[in-house]
This record gives sequence, C-alpha cells and structure tokens, in this order.
Amino acid sequence: MSSILETSELRTAHESLTRRERVVLAELAEDVTLEEIATRLFVTRNTVKSQVRSVYRKIGVSTRAEAVAWAVAHGIR
Repeated sequence: MSSILETSELRTAHESLTRRERVVLAELAEDVTLEEIATRLFVTRNTVKSQVRSVYRKIGVSTRAEAVAWAVAHGIR
C-alpha cells in the first residue's frame, strides 16, 4: 500500500511543478552552472537559485544529483 501512496505523491509532485521549474530541472541534468542556466533562460542567477529551491522542495530532494535522478525517472530530461 505504501508504494501506491509514494507513486501518488510523486505524480502530484511532478504535476505541481510549473513549466519553468520543469525547464530548470531539465537544465540541471546538463553539465552547466546555475549562471549558465540563467544565461540560457534570460534570467538572473538568483532567479534560477530560487526556482531550484522550489523544485527541490516540491519533489522532496536536497541535492542536484537527487533532482537529476528524479527528473530522469519521471521523463523530464
């Protein structure tokens, strides 16, 4: 039963990400800095940092590697 709950929670996390958060999450999978992501997206580094923090909170991770693994598992890469 817990796996059903976990699957439901992960689906909800995926659906709660904004379009921009999904873009940032996909960018994290590339070998680039936050500054480079910001340049690509025409925003400031602080904006990217804020979006990354929001993504981490929503998907329940605390590192870039965990976020990338989550993105790959959920087809966001």
